[in-house]
Amino acid sequence: MALDGIVTRAIVHELEACKGARISKIYQPNERDIVLHIRTQQGNAKILLSVNPTYPRVHLTEETFVNPSEAPMFCMLMRKHCESGIIEEITQVGMERIIHIRVRQRDELGDLSSKLIIIELMGRHSNIILTDPSTGTILDGIHHVTPAISSYRVIMPGFAYTEPPQQNKLNPLDTEQEAFRESCLVSPDNPITWLVDSFSGMSPLAAQEIAHRAGYVSSTEDVGTEKNCGGLWTAFSEVMEDVRNYRFTPTAGLNAKGKLIFSVIPLTMLTGDTKTYESTSKCLEDYYGDKAQRDTVKQKVSDLLRFLQNERSKNIKKLDNLNKDLEEAGDADRYRISGELLFASLHMIQKGDKQVELVNFYDEDQKTIIIPLDPLLSPSDNAQRYFKKYNKYKNSLAVIDEQLIKTHEEISYIENLLQQLSHASMNDIDEIRDELVQQGYLRDRGRKTRKKKKNDKPTLHMYTSSEGIELYVGKNNLQNEYVTNRLASSNDTWLHTKDIPGSHVVIRSDRFGEDTLQEAAQLAAYYSQAKESSSVPVDYTLIRHVRKPSGSKPGFVIYDHQKTLFVTPDEKLIKSLPSVIKNQRN
Repeated sequence: MALDGIVTRAIVHELEACKGARISKIYQPNERDIVLHIRTQQGNAKILLSVNPTYPRVHLTEETFVNPSEAPMFCMLMRKHCESGIIEEITQVGMERIIHIRVRQRDELGDLSSKLIIIELMGRHSNIILTDPSTGTILDGIHHVTPAISSYRVIMPGFAYTEPPQQNKLNPLDTEQEAFRESCLVSPDNPITWLVDSFSGMSPLAAQEIAHRAGYVSSTEDVGTEKNCGGLWTAFSEVMEDVRNYRFTPTAGLNAKGKLIFSVIPLTMLTGDTKTYESTSKCLEDYYGDKAQRDTVKQKVSDLLRFLQNERSKNIKKLDNLNKDLEEAGDADRYRISGELLFASLHMIQKGDKQVELVNFYDEDQKTIIIPLDPLLSPSDNAQRYFKKYNKYKNSLAVIDEQLIKTHEEISYIENLLQQLSHASMNDIDEIRDELVQQGYLRDRGRKTRKKKKNDKPTLHMYTSSEGIELYVGKNNLQNEYVTNRLASSNDTWLHTKDIPGSHVVIRSDRFGEDTLQEAAQLAAYYSQAKESSSVPVDYTLIRHVRKPSGSKPGFVIYDHQKTLFVTPDEKLIKSLPSVIKNQRN
C-alpha cells in the first residue's frame, strides 16, 4: 500500500502520544530526512520526517542515523526555531497526505512563539516546510520551489504558504450512503478506478480491498454500466467505520504477484501468511527497512562507481599494453644480434635493399637469418637503428617492471574501493570520496571540508560477539587504518580475507573463544568481495604482526605469523550480532 490518507490518519493518531513532548535535538542525516529527538513522559523517542521521492513517510523510528559533519542550513534553521520547543499539536489536513506539527518555543527575547512544521507526503513533490503561523509566511523548506518551477505556489523564505492544489474529492469519512450511491451510479468506471478518483486519501490498494469485500474478483474488473453499489457501500462503510474510530490493524503480506504490501486496514484479499504489527510505525519501519537508505546510497554512489570502474578499465588496458611491451622488450637480444651481424657484413649490403640474408654466427641451429632493412638508410645506419632499438628495450625493461608493479597495485586498490562501496553507508561514501580527493584521483568539488583534529575519529562499526567481545569492522580505508593502526592493541587479533579485497576486522581482546573467532571471520568474509562465495579463506594474526609499508596506499598492510580458516558468509548470523555505529558527527 502506498502511504495514502488512511495510513497518514493512522500515523497522526499514533503521534498524538507525542503531544507535550519536548524536542531535544534535530538532525538532518541527508538532504531528504529530518529526525526529531523528543522527550516524552514515557521516555526518549525519535520521529522521522522523510520526503524521499520514492518512500515519503512520517513515523516513530528506532533506526540509527549517521549525521554529516556540518548540519545543513535547513537543519540549522529548524534547530533555531524548534529545538527545545514543545509539540503542541499534530494534525492531518482532511484525509490528505499532509501533516501539521505545531511547536511552541521561546525566542531569543524570551517571548513565546509558535512555529508550524508542514510535511507534505506527495511523492516527488514531497516537502518539509517551516512556517510562521502568525503571518502565514514560509521561513524555509527542505526543497525550494521557485517561480520558474511552479507558477501556482512558491516554496521560498518570505513567501506566503499556499496549500497544494485541491483535488475536489469527497471525504470518505463524511460521505453518506445517498451521496455514495449517486456517485457510484453516475460513474462509468470500474469500482477500483471510481473509488480512487472519487474519494480523498484512497489508494488503489484500499480500493481493491473494498471491491474485494464487495465480491469483485479482479481489481480491474469492468462491470459496465451496472455496479453493485449496495455491496460496495457495505464494504466501504465497514472500512471507513474502522478508520473513523481509529481501529487500525497494521499488516504486511505478499499479494498475488508476490510483492510485499502493507496496510493499516485488514486485507481479506491476501491468501498467504500475513504479519501484524503492534503499531503503524513498526509496520512502516519494517516495510521500508533500509530500502530508502539503499536507494539514497545508490544515487550518491553512482558517480563514484562510474569513476572507479573507468579507472579500473584504464589500468587493465595499461596492463595489457605493458605486457605487450614486456614481450617485445624480451626480444632485445634479437635486435643486438641483428645489429652486430649487419656491422660484420656491411660490404654485402647496398643502400636501397629491403632485406638481407646473412649467416647467423650466434645460432648453430639457424644457419641464416633474414634481417629487414630500411631502404632509405645506408647499411651502417641500418645497423645503428637495430642497436638503438636494443638499447631502448634493454633500458625499458626496468621501467616496465616497475610500472607493472604499480599498475597491479592500482587495480588492487581500485577493486578494494569498489568492494567498500558495495557495503557503504552515506557517511562511508563521504569518507571514501575524501580519500580519493586526498589521493589526487578527484578534484575537490568546492564543498566545505571539515577541519581534521588530531584525535579525530572516522565512523566506527562495532559488533558484539555471542561471548560479549567487541568486534570492530572497517568499511573503508580510513576506517581500516584507524581500526588496525590506532584503535587495536598489540595483543588484539586482526582478520582479513586471504588475497581478496575486504574489510579489516579486529577482535578487541586477547582472550576469546572459538565462537568469537568464527563470528569475526564471518564478518571479514561478509564484508569482502567474496560475500557470495562459499569456503572463503580468512587469515588471522595478532596486531603486532600487521604493519603498513611506508608510502603504500591507504588501507594497505602486510602481515605474517598468520593462520587461515575457511568460512561461508551467513547473512542471518551477521544480522543476529548486536551492532552499533559510533561517529563524531553533530
